[in-house]
This record gives sequence, C-alpha cells and structure tokens, in this order.
Amino acid sequence: MTYLLITLLLLITPTTLTFKYRAHRPTLPNQISTPLMTKRLHSTPPNKNWVNPCAPVSTPDSLTLTLQKSLQGSTFKKNLSILGSTGSIGTQTLDIVRAKPDNFKVTSLSAGRNLDLLVEQIVEFQPDIVSVMDVEDIKKLEGMLKGKFKPSKIVGGPSGIIEVSRDPSSDTLVTGIVGSAGLQPTVEGIKHGKDIALANKETLIAGGPVVVPMVEEYGVNMLPADSEHSAVFQSLQGCPPGGLSKVILTASGGAFRDFSKEELFDLCESDPSAVLAKATTHPNWDMGAKITLDSATMCNKGLEVIEAHYLFGAGYDDIDVVVHPQSIVHSMVEMRDTSVVAQLGWADMRLPLVYALSWPHRLEMDYRRLNLAEIGSLTFKEPDQGKYPCIGLCYEAGRAGGTMTSVLNAANEMANEIYRKDVGMGFLDIPRLIEGAMEGAREQGLYKTVGVELNDILESDQWARDWVGRKVEEGLGGKKILLV
Repeated sequence: MTYLLITLLLLITPTTLTFKYRAHRPTLPNQISTPLMTKRLHSTPPNKNWVNPCAPVSTPDSLTLTLQKSLQGSTFKKNLSILGSTGSIGTQTLDIVRAKPDNFKVTSLSAGRNLDLLVEQIVEFQPDIVSVMDVEDIKKLEGMLKGKFKPSKIVGGPSGIIEVSRDPSSDTLVTGIVGSAGLQPTVEGIKHGKDIALANKETLIAGGPVVVPMVEEYGVNMLPADSEHSAVFQSLQGCPPGGLSKVILTASGGAFRDFSKEELFDLCESDPSAVLAKATTHPNWDMGAKITLDSATMCNKGLEVIEAHYLFGAGYDDIDVVVHPQSIVHSMVEMRDTSVVAQLGWADMRLPLVYALSWPHRLEMDYRRLNLAEIGSLTFKEPDQGKYPCIGLCYEAGRAGGTMTSVLNAANEMANEIYRKDVGMGFLDIPRLIEGAMEGAREQGLYKTVGVELNDILESDQWARDWVGRKVEEGLGGKKILLV
C-alpha cells in the first residue's frame, strides 16, 4: 500500500510542483451551534466556531488511543458488517478483505437488488447475516443459494439493514450506502458500539447535530473512508491539541472543470443533452452515478466541507476548497506554525478504505506505487464560485446549522436523482432547487437549531424531497427546462 505523507512548505521548486492558490470562502452568517454540541465545545481551540472533532484526532484521548493501538502491532483481527456490499464501496471493501483475510472477516452483508453478485459474495465470504433491499427477494435469494453456503439469517427491507447494523458479531460497520438512507443504520451501529468506517457522508451532513454527541456517548470511533477526509485524517495523525489551523479540501473540478462559467451556461441553454451526458461522467474517479453528478455541480465538495467541520472540528472560516485536476493530493491541513501536511496517492478508493479499516496500522498492500517523477507537476486553482453555486449554498447551510444541512442534503439528492432521469430538468436547476428548498424551510418554520432530534432531521429531509419533487412536477408540465 502506498501512502505518501509529506510536508509542503511555502517554497516548492517550480519545476516540480505548482502550489499557489487563494481559496475563496464566501462571507456568510455565523454558524449557530445547537445545545447538543455544547458539551463538545468546552475543550475546543479558541478559534471562532470550532467544535471538538468527531474523528479520533487532535485531543488527548485520541492521541493516547492511537498510541495504544499502534503499539499493539498489525496482527489485529476485525469483524466487519458492510452496508451496500454490491456497490462501489462494498466491492472495494471486499477486495481488501480478500487480500487480508488474516486481518478482516465479514460477518454480515446488506445489498440492494444485484442478487447475482450478492450470491457470489455470500459463497466466498460466508457471512452470518444477509439483508436484501426488497423483502420479496428473500425467497428468491434462498432459492439461488440452494446447495451452496446459506447464512444463518436472511432478512429484508429497512429493518433488515438495521439488523445488519446491529450485528453482535461485528465490531466495525462500513457504511457504503449512498445518501441519507445510511443515516438511521449508522445511528443504530453507533448505539451498538460499532466503530464506523464512514463512506456515507450524508450521515454527518444531515445528522451531525445528533450523530456527533452519540459518537462521544457510546465511545466509538468515526473513521473517514472517503479520499479527502481520509487524507485529512492521516495528515492529522500525531497533531497535538490546538495544532490544526486550517483544513484544505482538494477537488478534481468535475466534468466541467475546463469550461468557463460562460461556456457552461451557454451549453446548458444550447445543448442540455450534451451537458447531461458529460455531467454523469467523471474525469478521474470511478464512482457511482449520484456522486459523479455531485462532482460536476461541485455540491459534493460543498457537502464535504460540512462533513469536515464535524469530523475535524474546524470552523467554516477555516475550511478551504482548492481545485486540483490531477487528483493526487487528496487533501491537506495547515498547522498553526504554517506548515502544510498533505496525503498523496493515486485515485484509488481502496486506499482510504484500507486506512479506515486498519487505523492506526499500515498494512502492506500490493497496489501501484506513487511516482512523482511520472506525474511531473501538480497544479491548484481557486474554484469559480459563480460556476459552482452549490459550494456557497453548502457553506451557508453549514453555518446555519441545525436542520438546515438536512434540508440542503435532501434537496440535492432529490434534484440529482430527477436530473439523471433526463425528464427535461436543467443542470443549473439543481442549485436553484436547493436554494429554494432552504428558503422554503425557513418560511415554513422547519429550520430548527435548538433541541434538534433525529425525528426533526428526518422530517426536514422528507419535506425537502417533497418540495423539490413538487416544484419539478409543476415546472415540467410543458416538457420544458424547469428554470434555466
């Protein structure tokens, strides 16, 4: 396994790395912290709007825990429950289990509708509990497993996913479900003492005010499994309390990174079909359809800003976004002494997954080694806020706090899903619908910052989905582009 952890100082040889950026941070209202966060604020750095980190970094307890685990050596054995086993995160997690059977065992799997692949996984990894999306598929799966290994229990539907999350045999829950559907299963995993390998960012984006206090209450570890937050997590290993100054998230720039704002907007008007085709293809990463489109709007990066706030404690004024087309530097942290520490690697999702599963250990993996000479140069630039309005909307929702991030996330998920169906909705309608839902939530009294509970988050989530669906239906009556 190749992770290259380096310190990037202010002066870097021009012929090798180009590292000049001035990341833009929108000027927006101050964040409102909820009472649920109060007990996590008492030991935070003096920086404005910082909170205690949800990930195990930069606190006395986390440093002690990291040292203790590190000294135990890499002969550990972990039992895994995997949500979304037939998806991108799930299959890559199973690749890691396949490569390191001495370290990992699969005890339960939750999958969607790809029963053929699920049968292969069951036969190979022999889990005790298996869940399918549709209850009607239970008997079908049982028939497909006739004469083969059969799990002790096959369940289905939302309750089946919860059962996998609660699996008493597992100690780590891998959350590979896309969207806010992963929130409740993750909450159940936390309640049952599971460490969380967090590949479902919506868990913290929508549910942060509830999830973060639960992580502390139940004494579990929230371990980021996506590339950017894993890079920050790795870069913060050994960082003392108060040592972090700023989080710098890198972004590929998505499908339209080489378009000017004017070129993109003109294409949206003249050839919306071409925009749809390009928006659903990522230039660097092999990801699911939803995340690929989120990358094109750069809402994905804005959502990651909110996730970074909860994971690492940094205030929104101290989380920057910088476009890095090569996707080699996966993110960075600036320390109080102005040193910048970064994590580098090829665009391979298995790398952050390995670290989330094995933290704080470093396992030997047979992956492609990084060669900086082969890359030649690394470039960085400021994102165009006008071309990517979703970034500013995410900062705004994050600073608002409470249920507003749930509204933002749900509105984006719904707009993203409808746009991919190619029913006549425009690419630029995605941020407009998100903004409209946020405004509507305030007007309808659904924006709550005091005493936020899980039901409040779920209610605001459903309201935002209904609002977006209704607006799209109203606007597409004549089969025209909704708002563009």
